[in-house]
Amino acid sequence: MNKSTATEQSCINHYDMIVIGSGPAGQKAAIQAAKMGRNVGLIERSRELGGSCVHRGTIPSKTLRENALRVRAMRQSAEIANFELPEDIELATLISRLADVLDAHDEYMRRQVARNNVDLIHGRAKFESATQISVTDVRGQVQLYESEHIVIATGSEPRTPDHVAIDHEHLFDSDSILSMLYLPHSLAVLGGGVIASEYASIFQALGVKVTMIDRYPRPLGFLDDDLTDTFIAGFEDMGGTWLGNRQVIKAYWDGANSVITELEDGTQIKSEKLLCAAGRISNVKDLFIHNAGLEVNERGLISVDTDLKTAVPTIYAAGDIIGPPSLASASMEQGRRASCNALNIPLGNMSTIIPTGIYSIPELSSIGLSEAQAKVKHPNCLVGKARFDEIARGQISGIQNGLLKIVCDQKGKKILGVMIVGEGATELIHIGQMAMINHSDIDIFVDNIFNFPTLAEAYRVAALSIIGQRLC
Repeated sequence: MNKSTATEQSCINHYDMIVIGSGPAGQKAAIQAAKMGRNVGLIERSRELGGSCVHRGTIPSKTLRENALRVRAMRQSAEIANFELPEDIELATLISRLADVLDAHDEYMRRQVARNNVDLIHGRAKFESATQISVTDVRGQVQLYESEHIVIATGSEPRTPDHVAIDHEHLFDSDSILSMLYLPHSLAVLGGGVIASEYASIFQALGVKVTMIDRYPRPLGFLDDDLTDTFIAGFEDMGGTWLGNRQVIKAYWDGANSVITELEDGTQIKSEKLLCAAGRISNVKDLFIHNAGLEVNERGLISVDTDLKTAVPTIYAAGDIIGPPSLASASMEQGRRASCNALNIPLGNMSTIIPTGIYSIPELSSIGLSEAQAKVKHPNCLVGKARFDEIARGQISGIQNGLLKIVCDQKGKKILGVMIVGEGATELIHIGQMAMINHSDIDIFVDNIFNFPTLAEAYRVAALSIIGQRLC
C-alpha cells in the first residue's frame, strides 16, 4: 500500500451502523442499534434534529390547528359571536409557543442521542459507494465514513408540478406555507390529499376564504364517501369552497396583487396566496444514491422489501422516503425494524393494523378496511354507524358533525375496519385498533361498559347496529 492510500484509509471513520437523517425513522433506527451495543453514527444536515416532521410539518401545523379551533370556538360563542381576528395578523402569532415546543423537542432528542452514545454528525451526506459516505460540514471540510449497515431515512420533499410557479412568497408548497408573514384574506389549495385537506380546513377555520381544487371528485379518496362527504360539509359550512373534478392548467403570480389559477374549463380562480400540495417525493437529490447502486422508482421513492432492505443488501430505508403510509408513527417503527433487520436482531412481525390520522377540521381517522374495500373481499359485510349528534357527549360538546363506522364480516363478528370523522377521531381510533389487534369480536363493545357521557360510546351504538343486523 502506498503512502497516499494509507493516509486516505486512516481518515475513514468506521461504524457498525450509519443512519442518514434524524427524523422519526432515522432517530429510532439509530437508538435501536445503539441499544443493541452497536457503534452508531447519525448524520443530519440541519442544525436541528427531527427533520421536516418536527420543524416544518407535524408540530407547526398541529400547533396552528389548535389555535384555529380556539378561534372557531370563540366565533361560535354566543357571548362574542362577532369575534374577528385583527387585520393583517402575523401568522407567527397563531403558532404560539412553537419555538418553545421545538426547542424542547430538539433538546429531548439530543439528550436521548447522547445518552445512548450515538455519534451525531452534522453535514451533507453523499454516497461514495455502497459502504462509504462522505459528509461535508458547514466549513466545507469533508470526512469519510464507512459501514456495512446503512439506513437511509432522509424523508421527503414536496413534489412541485411544472405548471405551478412556486416562489415561496405568493405560491407556496407544503414545506414553506407556514413561512407566510401574515394570514392571507384568500387562499387557493391545489390537491385533495391529507396535507391539502388539513391546511385547507385549518386556514378556513381561521377565517381565510379557501378554495380547494382537485382533479378527483372528492378529497381523501382512500376513505369512504360518507366520511369525505362529512368533511366537505364541515369545510363548506365554515365558508370554504370545494371544486372537484377540475384540472389545473397553470398557476402563477400576476405581478400585481393576485395569484391566478387557470382551470381546464376556462375558469380562473384569483386568490391572495396559493398552496400546492401535490404529494411528496423522496429527499435523495443530494445523496448520489447511484454511487451505491440505487435508483428511485417511477414514483420517486426508494423501493424496499418487507424487511425494509433496498436493492443493495447493505442498505436499508425507512420513513417517507419509501412512501405510504408516510406517517410519523409508522416511520418510527420502520426505522426500528430496519435497524434490527440490518443487524440480524430477531423481532416479531410488524402489525399491518396501523391507524391513519388526518388532522383536518374535523379530524378523520381509519384503521383496517374501509367499507368499499371490505365489500370487494366480503360482499355481504355488515356495517354499523353511530352519529355524534345522537351521542350525549356530542350534544354536550357541540361535536355534532361526526360519524363512527364499524365494518364487520358477513357473520357480524370479525371487525374488518373502523372509520371515524369528527373531533377526537385520532384518539378514538385506538379503541378499534386494540380490539382488532387482539382479534376481539364486535361484541366486546357491547359486553363492556363505557364512561357516560363520552364519544367512545359511539363504538357501543355502532356495534349494537351490527348485532341487530346479525340477528335478523
